[in-house]
Amino acid sequence: MSFADKTLTCRDCGMDFVFTSGEQEFYAQKGFANEPTRCPSCRQQRKASNGGRSYSERNGYGRNDGYAGGRGSYGGERQMYTTTCAACGREAQVPFMPRGDKPVYCSDCFQDQRRSSGRNRW
Repeated sequence: MSFADKTLTCRDCGMDFVFTSGEQEFYAQKGFANEPTRCPSCRQQRKASNGGRSYSERNGYGRNDGYAGGRGSYGGERQMYTTTCAACGREAQVPFMPRGDKPVYCSDCFQDQRRSSGRNRW
């Protein structure tokens, strides 16, 4: 397949930029179906304003830290809430704010509940 330089207009700044034949070949090799809509400087500026993170990273998708709400690419600690276990009465730390309409269990009692209800899929 033969590629030729194309002049495109940036959707952010309105300036024309060249989508080179080499860039087109790269896009084709990667399977990208769409041409770029931003000039290189606007792309760079957009990356910088997002901290260099992609859409999926900014929105919690594709994280590989074991579970969605844990410590990951955002670097912060998960907020934990202190409550009383509904089964044994001990103090428990949970990763959500208890609402009071459902029982909340400590880790040990939660595992016991899962085992007794047959929901031990892990």
